[in-house]
Amino acid sequence: MLLSVGIVLFSLIIGNLIMAGGIIRITETQLGQRLMTTARTVATIPNVQKSIQEPDGWKVIQPTANNLRVVNDVTYIVVLNKERVRYSDPLDERIGTVFMDPAVDEAYAEHSYFQKVKGEMGTALRAYVPIMDDQHQQVGVVLVGRVMPDVWGILYSERNNIALTFFFSLLFGVWGSYQLARHMKKQMLDLEPDEIARILVERTATFHAMHEGVIAIDNRERITIFNDRAKQIFGIEGEVLGMHIRSVLHDTRLPEVLELRQNFTNTEIHVGNTLLWSNRFLIKVEEKIVGAIAIFQDRTEVARMAEELTGVKEFVGALRVQNHEHMNHLHTIAGLLQLHQHEKALAYLFEVNEQQEELTSFLTTRIMDENLSGLLIGKVSRGRELGIRVVIDRRSHLEHFPPYMDHHNFVLILGNLIENAFDSLERIEREEKEIMISIEQDEEICSILVEDNGIGMDEETRRHMLERGFSTKERAHRGLGLHLVHQLVNKGRGELVCHSEPGEGASFLITFPMEEVESHGEG
Repeated sequence: MLLSVGIVLFSLIIGNLIMAGGIIRITETQLGQRLMTTARTVATIPNVQKSIQEPDGWKVIQPTANNLRVVNDVTYIVVLNKERVRYSDPLDERIGTVFMDPAVDEAYAEHSYFQKVKGEMGTALRAYVPIMDDQHQQVGVVLVGRVMPDVWGILYSERNNIALTFFFSLLFGVWGSYQLARHMKKQMLDLEPDEIARILVERTATFHAMHEGVIAIDNRERITIFNDRAKQIFGIEGEVLGMHIRSVLHDTRLPEVLELRQNFTNTEIHVGNTLLWSNRFLIKVEEKIVGAIAIFQDRTEVARMAEELTGVKEFVGALRVQNHEHMNHLHTIAGLLQLHQHEKALAYLFEVNEQQEELTSFLTTRIMDENLSGLLIGKVSRGRELGIRVVIDRRSHLEHFPPYMDHHNFVLILGNLIENAFDSLERIEREEKEIMISIEQDEEICSILVEDNGIGMDEETRRHMLERGFSTKERAHRGLGLHLVHQLVNKGRGELVCHSEPGEGASFLITFPMEEVESHGEG
């Protein structure tokens, strides 16, 4: 408050100095106009015009000039003839002498003007007017002057106006400062500046100490918070506060919180090869939206471990199925041998071996990843165990994985789609139960197709099938498979299309681009 009052007083002093300069200029202007009027009055008096041309005309002009000098409150009136001889002067002894000041030269060129001059009596304002006769011929010049009062004299004459202006300006200035200080403190939640500075330092230190990434923007999408963890996650270096969020993170999705005026919680977002678990909220002050903030964690390693564990689970299941199938084959062969059907036992052995070798040979030559080949072999074996025919399209081939994807992702996608097909077929009575699998690839796309003739889905189920936790099965811990598939498809910038009708089965087609495309990341 004291600072505000001091600023008001300083401003008033500066303002009064400026006002004093204005008063002096106005005073000079008004005085100059009054002197010019007096000079023109003298120059237009007929007796002056006539007497200025006579040798003893001073006898008429001097009394007239003195009277006008007193009436108009001027310091002096000097009348000069054409030869610059004084016909009127405040000092009688100067009458008849020549006026030598060159300042009068322009007046003898028929110009009227006034100027500030320094003379014997001090600084004066002087008006010059030419005297013209009836024939409009110049016959002389009139000089009217008045000694200028000093600055303090002018200010003293205006003391009442100055004091009144200063009083009201101070009154309203102090009142305005009080109201402004009160409003500012209310805006700052009744905190003092030092308290705000301390809170800001503490807040900044807290954000930088967090293990989660934190990014905040204002209503103009300018960055207000970008902590060290966020810079580490996105590989950002240098200071970014105050910059536009889209210039720092081109694929940011934080502004959509402001656009939609909606919070987004517990959302998984892929940025390049990074998986983020994100929460995005609106920032409100007194119910007014002032910005948005995102708090996110890098869950890439956790997700990768989960994918690997899930892949291991798939492989363990495949080994269990193969072990069970081999035990059945061995039991069959052992039974034939006990029945002394040696030739049939040998033929059965060759048939089983030939089937297994044909499938293994096909997968190892067409699918260039042992993990995926092993998964498919295991699923074919499990299908036999369940009475389900698993067919792998012989046109299938895979040379390398699409951008952003690896064998863990493909194992999870295929494993979950095939398991969903198994579940669908287990819940329907059908003589021919079949799953068809196709993996194809060219220079532009890589596609995965899994079709079954199982129970199928209605429109309501298809609408919610990708939601986390949604399932048509009553067993616990379900509803994650298709949700995980959907997340992996997004990671690979791919597209998932499902066609299904109740009782007719389902078809899942997934396509991935083989060239890198822009993603929609966090920020």
